Amino acid sequence: MNFIRSRVSVGNLFGQRFRGMCNKLAETKPEASAAAPAQEPRPLFKTPGYRPSDLDRKILVWAGRFKSTDQIPDTVSFEMIDNARNKIRVKAAYLMMALTIGACVFMVVLGKRAAGRNESLTVYNLEKKAKWREELNKEKTQ
Repeated sequence: MNFIRSRVSVGNLFGQRFRGMCNKLAETKPEASAAAPAQEPRPLFKTPGYRPSDLDRKILVWAGRFKSTDQIPDTVSFEMIDNARNKIRVKAAYLMMALTIGACVFMVVLGKRAAGRNESLTVYNLEKKAKWREELNKEKTQ
């Protein structure tokens, strides 16, 4: 049964090439041509880091990671930038939630004040339509 499952898999249905029971791809050796010019060897490693932009520097300061933009080094780790962005994203989400709740409370207060003055949308619409009818009647009589 396992043999059949390995042969009929989701990967084979979506066009991946058939690899049998092995999970590793077959290693292919690049053929070096004698006519190709020799390139300088690249370093085997690169110092991990990210050169932050001006916005990233502001985000790092807003997130509380550094006190000022002068203290931020030329290269910082990807994780540090990612954590700072996530922290700012969460703060922005909390701010939007608070503003939404504040706006809802404000609208409730305005609605209660309008109800205390006996103002409602129904009364407002009826007055507006009566005004339109009067204007229409004046235009017809003239």
